[in-house]
Amino acid sequence: MSAGLAIDLSIGAEFGRIVQLAVHAPSILDLARRFTDEMRAGPFYVMEHIPLQCALYRGKPASFDHSSAYGQLGEVMIELIHQHGDEPSAVRDMYAAGEVGFHHAAIFVDDLDVAIRRAQEAAMTIALDALTMDGVRFVMADARHSFGCMLEFYEPSPVLQKFYGFIRRKAEGWDGKEPLRRL
Repeated sequence: MSAGLAIDLSIGAEFGRIVQLAVHAPSILDLARRFTDEMRAGPFYVMEHIPLQCALYRGKPASFDHSSAYGQLGEVMIELIHQHGDEPSAVRDMYAAGEVGFHHAAIFVDDLDVAIRRAQEAAMTIALDALTMDGVRFVMADARHSFGCMLEFYEPSPVLQKFYGFIRRKAEGWDGKEPLRRL
């Protein structure tokens, strides 16, 4: 696994610093165990069937039923993501349900609308525009032609900063026990 995760951390540098790398997997629990065993990433906090207020896939209303596990690997959060079902989505644009691979790099941006405009000017289409139940808007720009992945943008709201801080704090001094936890 570790040899297969060679990711250029300068991806999307013109938008900001990468704060998260996401990998798609048919089983986020199995992949979380591998990241823990092989890379000492973690612990991973699992959220299943993450509810959204709304989602647009390529500008049209859509559902995006997914689960994720979040852990820390050094300075970067790792998200392991799985989409339930085969509805068209930013995930299915890249991976079938049974495939594993690097999906997106997430970047905190100062102004989400400016980042969207800049991405579109760089010929990236907006594959996903969604709003969490906590009111956090996130956008995935299809940057496969430039970077081989999606770029996810969101503003560093207090809700997100608290979540990122929580994951980072739980990783500090972690003894490797209880690698999978429920949020």
